[in-house]
Amino acid sequence: MPSTTDARPPRSRRTRIWTRIGSVVTVLAVTAGVALVVFKRSVDSYVDPWIQKVADAGYVERNAQVNDVDFSYVEGPDNGTPLVLLHAQLMDWFDYSRVLPDLAGSYHVFVIDYQGHGRTTYPDDYPMTADQIGTDLGAFLDEVVGQPAYVSGNSSGGLLTMWLAANRPNLVRAVVLEDPPIFAAEYPRIMQTVASKAFKSSYDAEKSGDVDDFLLYWLDYNTTFFDTYVFPGSARVLTYFTTSYREANPGEPVELSFVRNDTVRLLMRGLESYDPRFGAAFYDGTWNDEFDHAVTLEKISCPTLLLHADYSWTDDGLLNGAMSEDDAQMAMSHLSDGTYLKVDSGHVVHLERPHEFVDILDSFFLADRLPAAPREQ
Repeated sequence: MPSTTDARPPRSRRTRIWTRIGSVVTVLAVTAGVALVVFKRSVDSYVDPWIQKVADAGYVERNAQVNDVDFSYVEGPDNGTPLVLLHAQLMDWFDYSRVLPDLAGSYHVFVIDYQGHGRTTYPDDYPMTADQIGTDLGAFLDEVVGQPAYVSGNSSGGLLTMWLAANRPNLVRAVVLEDPPIFAAEYPRIMQTVASKAFKSSYDAEKSGDVDDFLLYWLDYNTTFFDTYVFPGSARVLTYFTTSYREANPGEPVELSFVRNDTVRLLMRGLESYDPRFGAAFYDGTWNDEFDHAVTLEKISCPTLLLHADYSWTDDGLLNGAMSEDDAQMAMSHLSDGTYLKVDSGHVVHLERPHEFVDILDSFFLADRLPAAPREQ
């Protein structure tokens, strides 16, 4: 019977085997390294094609000083009644990019980076409240837009749209409220929502006083979010490529091409310039000071379309979405001229269903029942 040593290949043969394995490993490592370099280069050089599409449609980035706020906004060609768009929290004007070319043909579009977002600036002690932000947005409509406008706002932008319709009725012809967190964003109800976790990250960042890079902080703080909407363990990968993209494109918003979910990719772009004081004010309830949602809805007299996107409940009873069915129906009960529309979509309807969103706006704003736009003298 052969011994165990007889079964082993000669030393020279074993050496050749290990040499070949080493060569294969080296080739694989080099190939992986080259692939990473090529992939990194493609990520660093990415430019969202919608930037050019928006420019080709005639949109121009502008600034306007109104009261203590230097508003950054994008204005389209004058092809109709003014339409003011207010983005969701954590985003910026570019989250409307997918609908801007189609809207340009029928309206005079203004997309505003409202306070806490984008390139809009304001004093360091600026109050992050709906009342203050709404007051200055109203002044923008008065001084920059210059005539009564249609207004559509998503999420927090929808709440600000409510404020404008209720408090500056002479400047607002009709509004679309795109899945706003009516009632659910009021304190303490907000603590019963999934969104409160995101607001807590803003609150903690603000209280710590030493967060210089909120995007990287948010990536680290909300890893579960990215596990769900990008891929498991993606936060580390996103952090690496965010740093790389910034080095290659200083001063530009972060655009990571491999993030296939448009909402997540544009969320990261928005987080680049987001002021966590805005979210912190939601978390501690101060954002809604002097802004009671039910009272505000009661004051709105213009035609109002309430878009209600999908929602669900977590196992521990938290609302995962902007409004429950009860919230939406309660909101409708306070509107004197309200229309309700349930949409099979995630929270940012204009990103997930851009063509449907444009059709909804056209069908509502351009309907014969709306009063004619005032003519300039």
